[in-house]
Amino acid sequence: MKERTCVIVGGGYAGINALKAVRDTCKGRPIRFILIDKEPHHLRKVLLFKPAAAKTDISIPLKSLFPEGVEFVQGTVTLIKGQEKILLLRNKNGQEHALPYDMLILAVGSVTRQPEPEQGGIALTGVETAEAVREKWLANMRQAVHEKQPSERERLLTIAVAGAGISGMETSAELAFAMHEEAKNLGIHPDEVKVYLINAQDRLFTEGPPKMGRKLESALTEGGVTILHGQKALHEQNGLVTLSGGRTLAVGLCVWSLGLQPNPALRSMGVPLTTHGQVVVDESYRVAGTPGVYSIGDCARIVDPASRQADTMTCKEASGQAMRLGKIVLADLDGTPAPAHKSYMDIYCVGLGPERGMVWTRKWGLDIILTGKLGWKLRQFTWNVASMIK
Repeated sequence: MKERTCVIVGGGYAGINALKAVRDTCKGRPIRFILIDKEPHHLRKVLLFKPAAAKTDISIPLKSLFPEGVEFVQGTVTLIKGQEKILLLRNKNGQEHALPYDMLILAVGSVTRQPEPEQGGIALTGVETAEAVREKWLANMRQAVHEKQPSERERLLTIAVAGAGISGMETSAELAFAMHEEAKNLGIHPDEVKVYLINAQDRLFTEGPPKMGRKLESALTEGGVTILHGQKALHEQNGLVTLSGGRTLAVGLCVWSLGLQPNPALRSMGVPLTTHGQVVVDESYRVAGTPGVYSIGDCARIVDPASRQADTMTCKEASGQAMRLGKIVLADLDGTPAPAHKSYMDIYCVGLGPERGMVWTRKWGLDIILTGKLGWKLRQFTWNVASMIK
């Protein structure tokens, strides 16, 4: 049996799970697996708030996830020649290479939306910016210890998190906990620490029922976060955040949490894209007009053919897509009907600081909400499963 080459582009949540699923499903078949990523590690991107709050490593070497049977190429794909089944890539040294493939899985994910440069603040786009956030609030707190001017001391002990999606909630909760702990170490009364979560909506968690939003707000408030609803942060300048309602906040730091957008690198790869920049795929994740090419995760526009509901950008959905992709690839190799996409069940997990979390799911028409340590364990479980940590 002829050996085939399967190339996976992207070592994020979708990429690593797709590689595992296809390997497991097609076990015993002569397939050469090649994983391409610009970094030698898998970054647990949903945990970027962790290094913003405390020194921690949220990366996993790709070779430790796949110790054997997978070739690794550190580089960036620049163009996909779909009809020729060749991709062009630039390695870490800047050299250009052409790589032929039989099967190609595009899983280049998404990037964090960034504010315009003139809007100031820091967006959690990667480990470097997360560490910059941590260094900034720590330096501010140490400076506050010696600050004699009350208004300046208050500013130094204040953070604004702009954007109240799940990432914004988790970031504000983690920062509030870390800053309160550091306040104790520095002899600052914890009540002096102020963390504002700026929410453009009228309530939290518009993805689910108001009850879940109220419970999240209560838990965040208890953890030291003040939520400002119906407000949008416009810009931060010279320690002053201006809100859409005309109010201003004096802050030592503004952290932007503006959600995700498909990886802009897709626009130069030569694959069909939606107007929002996602790869166009059919119900079995096949990329339109490019034989042997599949795409899943944040970078693909994936729609349930039955409900017409589009998947959102979450690692749980990427994991489910990857499992189905393994069956699809096997079916395509065998020339048998491939399974179609089905939407993931409604379930959302939110971390609310160390050892605290909340989970909402809808089952049998009922809203089920889990809180406290059980909510935290489920949140931690979803993080670990997405990164293939046992």
